[in-house]
Amino acid sequence: MRIAILGAGGIGGYYGGMLARSGNDVSMLARGENLAALRQKGLEVRTPEESFVVAVKAEDDAKHFPPLDCAIVAVKTYSLAEIAPAAQLLAQQGALIVPLLNGVDIADRLIELGVPKHNVLGGLTTISVVRIAPGIFERRGQVQQIAIGEFDEAKPDAGAPARGERVQQIVAAFRIAGVDARVSSDIRADLWRKFAFLAPLAAACGLARSPIGRVRATPLGRLLLERGIREVVAVGRARGISLDENDVDRILKFCDSLPETNKPSLLYDLEAGRPTEIEDLSGAVSRIGRLAGIETPIHDTAAAAIAIASAR
Repeated sequence: MRIAILGAGGIGGYYGGMLARSGNDVSMLARGENLAALRQKGLEVRTPEESFVVAVKAEDDAKHFPPLDCAIVAVKTYSLAEIAPAAQLLAQQGALIVPLLNGVDIADRLIELGVPKHNVLGGLTTISVVRIAPGIFERRGQVQQIAIGEFDEAKPDAGAPARGERVQQIVAAFRIAGVDARVSSDIRADLWRKFAFLAPLAAACGLARSPIGRVRATPLGRLLLERGIREVVAVGRARGISLDENDVDRILKFCDSLPETNKPSLLYDLEAGRPTEIEDLSGAVSRIGRLAGIETPIHDTAAAAIAIASAR
């Protein structure tokens, strides 16, 4: 497949490398030292199992990309508006847009920013990966999961292949690359289920400035995590998402299965003094909760405290 990666951070770089190694034609949108490294040295992927270097096309302007089948949007949520014009251009040329960002409203925001609705899919990934140097991307841990799905049944343009078939092809490309990928039958619910895991994890670890092991090892730390999960589930249910007590139990068990040293990306950003996605995690829980009449004291506190800390 002909695939663009919009955003050469941890997630974009890792999946771009995996897809390129398995034979796909990968073009990456990058800038600065990262762009120079990709052009001069290639893209390096490091995992607990192996390391490899692969060549990719690297550009600083999407206008230089060839015709594409899909574009993976892999920036941080606070950079979505900056990357939207590139996504809009590629969608207008026929590419399907697959956002792999944190949050539950990314597709809606892309559409509001001018990306044609029919070309926007829902997507999510669960993975721990960081860019450790320009052009070098490291996966930490075994999990590398992707789900992609459609939000509606809009008809494709005349003469174009059915969108559902193209979704299957994108998922197949990830699977061939060695990624645990699937087609979601209810991508909105899947996005909320991930959100109900990620937002509380980021809140708890961010407030504690600690990896998950130390948080869950203390009774009040585990209670903090559980209450954060319950708040997201309550807000999701108020929005019509089919979440229940089983989801709370499942998410807690998944948190228990994580390595003690596991850190959400928000904690890495806090430790490095970079901007964080707290406004699109706990901040979103708080905002949506207020609109729905649901109290969210855990996420209110996390959104305020982490935003203040990261603004220093």
